[in-house]
Amino acid sequence: MGRVDLPVQPPLEPMLAKAQATVPADEGVWSFEPKWDGFRALVFRDGDDVVLLSRSGKDLGRYFPEVIDAVRDELAPRCVLDGEIVVPREIAGRTRLDWESLSQRIHPAESRISMLAEQTPAHFIGFDALAVGDDSLMRAPFRDRREALRESVAEKQWCHLTRTTEDPELATRWLAEFEGAGLDGVIAKRLGGTYLPGKREMVKIKHHRDADCVAIGYRVHKSGEGVGSILLGLYREDGELQMVGGAASFTAKARLALLADLEPLRIGDDLRDGEPSRWNSAADKRWVPVRPERVCEVAYDQMEGNSQHGLRFRHAVKFLRWRPDRDPSSCTFDQLDVPLNYDLYDVLEK
Repeated sequence: MGRVDLPVQPPLEPMLAKAQATVPADEGVWSFEPKWDGFRALVFRDGDDVVLLSRSGKDLGRYFPEVIDAVRDELAPRCVLDGEIVVPREIAGRTRLDWESLSQRIHPAESRISMLAEQTPAHFIGFDALAVGDDSLMRAPFRDRREALRESVAEKQWCHLTRTTEDPELATRWLAEFEGAGLDGVIAKRLGGTYLPGKREMVKIKHHRDADCVAIGYRVHKSGEGVGSILLGLYREDGELQMVGGAASFTAKARLALLADLEPLRIGDDLRDGEPSRWNSAADKRWVPVRPERVCEVAYDQMEGNSQHGLRFRHAVKFLRWRPDRDPSSCTFDQLDVPLNYDLYDVLEK
């Protein structure tokens, strides 16, 4: 990792978002922007010295050398920006974000990284400014940081500025309109809010509820071939990893691919007993524990339980993809859209 002399220094946790079902309606309070489907990245530029950090503090520079070059060419000489690394690709005559091409960039071989940097070059999309020149903007309101961001991105070919609006109705339309471009929701930021590293002070409104979970084990498919289900965990406030449910319903091809992903992480020859199935008492619920090193994104409908220690997914969830850009320690309960507690008699007709 390079060294930079800036008013805001790496490493730094980015500000995070908490899920919400609808776009906040109070006008004059929020700024809305598309939620980009890429790798979160903090850019620190001090002349030719550039540091590119992931959400968990990992050095992304070796995986995206073309982004380092783009930063030197297209951003302000001294700045710290928050944004997203994405890979656009023309699909069916339209330019969309290509998650598969992006995720392939996290590869250990330098020769492959160089090849992919040419074949599927990445772009940087800025959406916040933390410092410009000798001035830290961490305590400045977002409306001022946005102006500083606009002046810091010389939007040319590889670095861009995200679109924003203060109109809740337009933001609500974006939820549907931008989905076709490969985006997956809307982010809301308080216009008067300061930048709070590691805090879930932003709001994200997505097309579905999703969560990043740690793969903690798997069950073998009833056919004996491949993975039948992946057991998922989230970290509690006390640091303990709690099982919250499982992802299932994979194709035969996917079952074998998932086994290849998880088998190397197996913890010895251990087999653990699971909870009996509510629907099939004959089902084998034993599972294979794995080292908690891989993060997957899942889609879910509802949580159940009325406290953090008892929360779990109500139904089996849908495995969406592996998240090589996520650190397992970031998979905590505070990312979830938690169910409201209610009394049955408040719901029944009186």
